[in-house]
Amino acid sequence: MTETEMQLGRQSALPTDPDTAVLDKVPNPHPDTNYVARFTCPEFTSLCPVTGQPDFAHLVIDYVPDQFLVESKSLKLYLAAFRNHGAFHEDCTVAIGKRLVDLLAPRFLRIGGYWYPRGGIPIDVFWQTGILPSGVWLPDQGVATYRGRG
Repeated sequence: MTETEMQLGRQSALPTDPDTAVLDKVPNPHPDTNYVARFTCPEFTSLCPVTGQPDFAHLVIDYVPDQFLVESKSLKLYLAAFRNHGAFHEDCTVAIGKRLVDLLAPRFLRIGGYWYPRGGIPIDVFWQTGILPSGVWLPDQGVATYRGRG
C-alpha cells in the first residue's frame, strides 16, 4: 500500500464494523532493533451481543515490531469500529490481537483487555503471541485490577 492509498493525511470515514476496517502498516525504521511499541485505548467501546448495551474497556497493546509498524490513525479507526459491533469481551480482545499479528507479523505481541463490570463481574482478557526477545524491557501494563468502590 502506498502512502497515497493510506488513511493517514486525508479524511477517513469511521468504519461501520471491524471486519471492513482497513489497518495500514508502515515500514519499521529500526527493523534491526528490538523495542516495544505500546498503544493504550482507555475508552474502548463495543456492544454486548445479547443485550445490545455498550461495554467499556481499557485496552493496552504492546508489541515488538519486525519489518512493519501499525499506522496509528488506522488503528484508532479500527478500534472505533467496535462501537457498533456486538461481541463478547474475549472475542473483541483476542480478535484485535490476531488482526494485528496477521497484519504485522511482529516478533512479540500482547494485548490486555481490562473490561468494566457487566452484570457485576469485571472480565479481564489477556492474549499474547511470540516470545519476548531477550533484553527487551516490557513494562507492566499499569492497569489496576477492578476494585469498584472497595
